[in-house]
Amino acid sequence: MRRSQVILLSAEGKSIREIAPLVGYGRESVRMVIRRFNAEGLAVLKKGSRRPRRTTPAYSPENAENLKALLRRSPREFGKPTSLWTLKLLAEVSYEEGLTEKPVSIETVRKILKKLGIRWKRAKHWITSPDPHYTQRKERLEGLKEAVAQRSDWAIGYQDETWWSRLTHPNLHSWAEKDPLRLVEQSADKDDPDPKAFACYGIDLRWKEQEEVWLRFVEGNPKSGPTVRFLGWVLEQANEKGIRVLVMVWDHASWHKSKMVRTWIHKHNQEAKRTGKGTRLLPVLLPKKSPWLNPIEPRWVHAKRKVTEPDRKLSVHETVERVCAVFQHPVLPCSRFADFSRGFGRLGDER
Repeated sequence: MRRSQVILLSAEGKSIREIAPLVGYGRESVRMVIRRFNAEGLAVLKKGSRRPRRTTPAYSPENAENLKALLRRSPREFGKPTSLWTLKLLAEVSYEEGLTEKPVSIETVRKILKKLGIRWKRAKHWITSPDPHYTQRKERLEGLKEAVAQRSDWAIGYQDETWWSRLTHPNLHSWAEKDPLRLVEQSADKDDPDPKAFACYGIDLRWKEQEEVWLRFVEGNPKSGPTVRFLGWVLEQANEKGIRVLVMVWDHASWHKSKMVRTWIHKHNQEAKRTGKGTRLLPVLLPKKSPWLNPIEPRWVHAKRKVTEPDRKLSVHETVERVCAVFQHPVLPCSRFADFSRGFGRLGDER
């Protein structure tokens, strides 16, 4: 009856918006009746069957699980030119492997994957260590951390070296209302007496629920000589604090494993054991290429973002002062930068 009313009202020239409230239909339903009448004539008034439609699912429960297992294999095993699955590839391989009786659309595949609890997720970079002894070295490090926590006269220090550049800007983001922050590219001047970059030795020392960062700066590349002087200075500071054993955690840099450094550590520990004075040093190598186990690494990254100046070049003096200011209680608050040529020079003697 209502379909007849829609056709009659439409014949009178009323619009779909006017017809819908008069017959109790939605606008789309009125539009559908008019379209069917134009296409089929009075056949649109015949009563249709109320029997529910039954459709055969494209994937049986068993084949749905087979589709799930298909995702764990590479498309190259099925002769495809890629190693990553797409909905189109899944639809093709499903039909080729007999999981469906006929070709299916990508929407059908998407819906079945959704029922299986599989979602489209962005791939993430996963960093792993190539060290074959990664597990053993990590377990040893965890054991030493527990030993340090149980002894009041033991401390653990995470050591690393980094470069502070006066020209290069780190990757960073900033709040901006309109235009983004402009990082002006700097260049070296011929008459500039300061070096373009300088190295810094640092140790993140943790002892009795305290945490401090100790710094030493040096010109040139880190090597065995400055490393020995750095270790000697660190052990002097640790001895003044009453630390009997310092567990030094560092990476596989060549100067950490050099004969000169190993010999110096051995002689120092022998002397400390013989005299009963001084702080003994227990060096521990991190697994190869595992910076995530060294907590001083992210501190370098954040410090470089705080130190940088977007539109001008900092002097060595300003850079050193800013670096020391980033770390709340550095043992080495530099008042001036002097004599790089002697390794740590006078800078290491100023406190």
